[in-house]
This record gives sequence, C-alpha cells and structure tokens, in this order.
Amino acid sequence: MVILSDATGIEIKRLNYKKIDIDLNNDRTFEMTIVSDDYNNDLAYGNWVYIPNTEYGGIIGEKTSETAEGDIKIAGFTWRNVLEKKIIEPPKGEVHKIVSGELNSILKSLTSDAELTQLFTVSGESTGVSVNNYQFDRYTTLLAGIVKMLKSVNYKLQIRAIQQDGGLPTYIELSAQPVVDQSSTIELSQDCQLNFTFREKRNGINHLICLGKGEGTDRVVIDLYVQKAGTIGTTQYYTGVNERTETYDFSNAEADELKEKGIEKLQELMDMQEFNMNVGALGIDVDIGDIVGGRDYVTGMYMSKPVENKIYTEEDGVISKDYELEGDDGAEA
Repeated sequence: MVILSDATGIEIKRLNYKKIDIDLNNDRTFEMTIVSDDYNNDLAYGNWVYIPNTEYGGIIGEKTSETAEGDIKIAGFTWRNVLEKKIIEPPKGEVHKIVSGELNSILKSLTSDAELTQLFTVSGESTGVSVNNYQFDRYTTLLAGIVKMLKSVNYKLQIRAIQQDGGLPTYIELSAQPVVDQSSTIELSQDCQLNFTFREKRNGINHLICLGKGEGTDRVVIDLYVQKAGTIGTTQYYTGVNERTETYDFSNAEADELKEKGIEKLQELMDMQEFNMNVGALGIDVDIGDIVGGRDYVTGMYMSKPVENKIYTEEDGVISKDYELEGDDGAEA
C-alpha cells in the first residue's frame, strides 16, 4: 500500500500504479509507473509517496510521459537522499564541527541546523547513549556524518513514515537505534535450500602508502595498515611475506583529506567477502545497519556483515525486496 500525501504529510489517497521501485540507500531514489488515465494534479512536485510505518518513500521531483506506452513515470529522492543533499559545515573559524550529547538530541540539532525540521521529526525518546567531542569529517554530507557518528557507538539511523489516526498528518521520524546483530539467528546457508554465491579474497592489499601534497622530503606521506580484525590503522600488523603493499598518489591532498581518501582506497583493495543469495522464501526483514550472517558448509567460508541497502519493488501486486550487504552485491528477498 503506497500512500500519496501533500508536502505537510496530509494524506490525499492510496495510489494505483503498475510498478514501483524504491532504492533506499544506493541510488536513494524511487520511480513509480502509472497509467496515464490514473494521473491527475494530486501527483504534484514536492508531494510525498510512502508505505506507512516504513522507510520506503520519498518526495516527488521528476515526471516523464511515455506516450507510446501510455504511461507516466513519477520519480524522486528517498528520505536518505534529502539528508545526503545537506552538508555539515564546520563553525566559522573552526576546522571541524564537534558535538557532544545524547544521540537523538544531536540528530535534532543537526536537522535544525540543516533547516529540515519541516520535513523530519526526531524521536523525543532518549537512547541513554552519548558521544563526547565527536568530530565530523570536514564538509561531510549530513547523511554520512550521522551514519558514521552513530556507527561509532554501534547505533544506526532509523527512518519511518509514521501514520497518525484521526486525519492527523503523517510525519517522517528519524531516530538513533542500536544495531541488531541478527547473524546468530539469520544465517543464510545450504540449510535454506536455496542457491547462493559466496566469494572470499584473502590476498588483498594490507599496507597502503598514501602520497599527498608536497615534493621530496616535504611530501605528506601516510602509511595505513589493515589490522587483524579488518579495521584500518597506522600501526603495522602484517609483516614479511604476509605484507602486501601498494602506493596511493593523491598529490594535492593535505594530511586529513589524504588519510580519509586513503582509508577509502584501502577498503577497496583489502581482503573481502561477497555473498549473494535469493532469500525470497525466508521472509526476512531487517533494517539498514543491522547485521546478518552467511555460511558455506562445503568450503567453511563464513561472513557477518551489516545490511547497507534495501530495494523495494512491487509490480502487478508482487512484492520483492533486495538486501545489499556492506561491500557486496546483496541478498534478494
């Protein structure tokens, strides 16, 4: 059930459509195909489409008329894309924006600074968890900044379109929620009686020499190392034959930017796992940021990773969900 509301959350109607795709956290867009006979001016720019009490939804921003098919395509940004289009800027005269306090209180302050309070309502419930002098990356997006801050204390960003009774408007609620590790209860394996692909690489780069601004002995150089647990730091763990090194040339970067981009590059080059399975028969439903596990009994390969993206598709009344895990191609549901 997909609802259309105006830009304040007042419900207009339930929508009729041929197909809808909602990509929450990769493209962060939605597209809905409507027969031209079902189109009217209610489908106005700035109005919302959403599935109540879920994150699936967004704001209408594009329209395409396909006369050959007699279809109208309505598209727009998901809620995370709205957050992605705002930047956390350091205060004047400061290098970084630094925050302290309870998580939901910080979310409220950040959305207020970004002038998004007309769209987003932050949960008034205290998480009981705080950060102290948390430093955001310079000019990071609001979405990336929030997600990274919450991840530092094992929390995730939850977004829900909360539908109220009595004709009251729906509101889009942001809240900090603890990451749920489902890997002990949701383990995708041969026991599921479904086909899957499991790929593991253990010969990746574990030492990246990052070369930044300057020349000769004045050049900025940062050594980044993969640690035993798969994190990245500046202390060497792998040595000798187990050390695999490459250089990363970012010649105009200062130290802070060089380190940030170097970490991103090393994450691409280091050891990795990919897991892909059609899990339509399992009926699982987990949030972005929650952790699921996968195991191949033949090779012994195992992984547990956070869900990074969810894609909702409905066509001719048939619903499917695609779960993409961090750093891989996903698991379809």
